[in-house]
Amino acid sequence: MTTPKFKGIIPPVPTIFNHEGQLDKTGMKHMIDHLIAGGVDVLFFLGSAGEFSQMSAEMRREIAEFCVSYTNHRLPTLIGIASPGTDETIKYGLHAKAIGADGAVLVNPYYAILREEHIYNYYKEVATAVDLPIILYNFPALTNQDLSPALVKCLALDFPNIVGIKDTVDSMRHIRDVILTVKPVRPDFGVYAGFDEYMLDTLIIGGDGGFPSSANFAPYLAKGIYQAFQAKDGERLIDLQRLLSYVPPIFALESPFYSVVKESVKMVGVDIPTKVLPPAAPLTAEKKAMIREVLQKLGVLRQ
Repeated sequence: MTTPKFKGIIPPVPTIFNHEGQLDKTGMKHMIDHLIAGGVDVLFFLGSAGEFSQMSAEMRREIAEFCVSYTNHRLPTLIGIASPGTDETIKYGLHAKAIGADGAVLVNPYYAILREEHIYNYYKEVATAVDLPIILYNFPALTNQDLSPALVKCLALDFPNIVGIKDTVDSMRHIRDVILTVKPVRPDFGVYAGFDEYMLDTLIIGGDGGFPSSANFAPYLAKGIYQAFQAKDGERLIDLQRLLSYVPPIFALESPFYSVVKESVKMVGVDIPTKVLPPAAPLTAEKKAMIREVLQKLGVLRQ
């Protein structure tokens, strides 16, 4: 195979909670149906925007089971299985396999600062134990460690079920270096932009798509950029990329940005509660008004 297993638009899906902080199954159904109708290519559950880090193990398993079951093969599903400990990560990976997920996404261990050889061994043990396609998740702003292009190349060569990387870095340099280092030896290895605004550049230099959070509330932007790139429609690419530039500033309104995504989804007409798990916090009225202004510019505001 010379093309990646997963390509295109892969939104990090927010987890929908009721006011008590439990999974809201009705709202989660609305969220999944909205994304499928919006034309995205793959669904990624229990990533950073899915608030996995605030959940118990029991809740993570419940949400993974529900989301994979409800999606019901309408699109491929990826499950975030990251944990600071190797054994716990493998348990989440085996669970994802058992419930029928199509792949797993795995950020490197956080809190403890590891030598690169130990990061390699972490991925080695998980990839060996979990018979699923695995996407590496590089997010040095949160883990305080970078997956070097050389390390990514070693992992890609040594483990065929490590099939790609979500590169959430605030620079094109690392994405470029991963593409130039890994693609010549593993052309089927997917490279995806973690931040919305770098997806087009990633495609231009040989990448395979992105994990844009904006696809949760304005899927036509990322999907349109991806389709226009495939069609070599430069004029449409420019128009959509300019519109997309309005989005990153609203993500910066709150940290973590979970409430920004959920309020945006609700404002475009998806019937969901916008509860976030503490210590994340809801948005102020002033910040909601700023989001409405941007959604109005994007032409997606409904309420």
